[in-house]
Amino acid sequence: MTLPPKGRSGRPGRPAASNKAASTRRPDGKPAPRPDRAAPNKDRAAPRDGAKSKPVAKIEGKLSPKPVPAKPAAPRDERPSGMAQARSLTQPRVGERPKGDRPFKIANRAPVGKPAPRPAPVPAQPREDGREGERIAKLLARAGVASRREVERLITEGRVRLNDELVTTPATILKNLKGVSVDGKLIAAAAPTRVFRFHKPAGLITAERDPAGRPTIYNALRNALPPGTPRVMPVGRLDLSTEGLLLLTNDGELKRALELPATGIPRTYRARTFGDISQDRLEELIEGIEIDGVRYGQIDANMERRTGRNQWIELTLTEGKNREVRRVLEHLGLQVSRLLRTAYGPFELADLPRGGAEEVPQVLVERFRKTLKTAPAKPKPEN
Repeated sequence: MTLPPKGRSGRPGRPAASNKAASTRRPDGKPAPRPDRAAPNKDRAAPRDGAKSKPVAKIEGKLSPKPVPAKPAAPRDERPSGMAQARSLTQPRVGERPKGDRPFKIANRAPVGKPAPRPAPVPAQPREDGREGERIAKLLARAGVASRREVERLITEGRVRLNDELVTTPATILKNLKGVSVDGKLIAAAAPTRVFRFHKPAGLITAERDPAGRPTIYNALRNALPPGTPRVMPVGRLDLSTEGLLLLTNDGELKRALELPATGIPRTYRARTFGDISQDRLEELIEGIEIDGVRYGQIDANMERRTGRNQWIELTLTEGKNREVRRVLEHLGLQVSRLLRTAYGPFELADLPRGGAEEVPQVLVERFRKTLKTAPAKPKPEN
């Protein structure tokens, strides 16, 4: 098979043009066109199979496609996709040792197959600030029915009812005493707090009644207190032979606060004693003393005056245990012939006559209540 001759471009096609003038006519006898009047498609490649011709650029005598400038590539986003981010949280990086089955946790995502545990519901706790309610024992004590401890005993004995229903626990929360009855008698609303100073004579029992039939302080209070006075309760106790200042109040909560040693309220006594004692030995009581296994706290004791072997001693203490002053003085070898309480906190006996009572002004009572310390709650023993 014979191939056609190659042109200047190195491609098969028509033969290269000649500059000889001898070939001025075509084989068919028609004159050849003049070189200066060549067709505009002279430098173009011959079309194939009727296709339209395309312009080409002529470089160093060879035909090649016209170069097209390349478009700049779009900047590549180097940030990982959402799936890649999630995968990076659960899979260790290259060259990193995994720490456990799942080194990281996705927030707000529960483990597959295990529902997220819900926190246990916290029961609502009743408030004791007066807005949501208070314990019935506290309300009854404030109303002057009895002390807190006595009210708890009344509830245990089944003597307290609420709207004809038996109250079984002193922790019952109430907003007020409406419908509350003790021994079948309805309890009125709590009256304003009142405090009285009473000069207790010797020979009276500090109790409401005595099984032995001895006279009590209430026998003397019938004539000492003014008419219309509500039921009052004694703050602390004075034994049969002790006289002096005894506070009375209609507020059981205030009564309890005054009696607690944790409040640190000082009580001052004057004792007339017989025996030999020195001031140095009395000052040793400031460190406290233990008698027959009972520990007594610090006592500030001072010698007032002495006549022979008789002397008056002033003692200030904050606990007020049963017969504390008498036991301490008898332990020191002294005989107590008279014991008189002269002050209880800021309240003094002063010149109040024996068997007399006088009300403390309301302003002084409220001012004193603001200075009271609150006793810390005792932790319950673990079983």
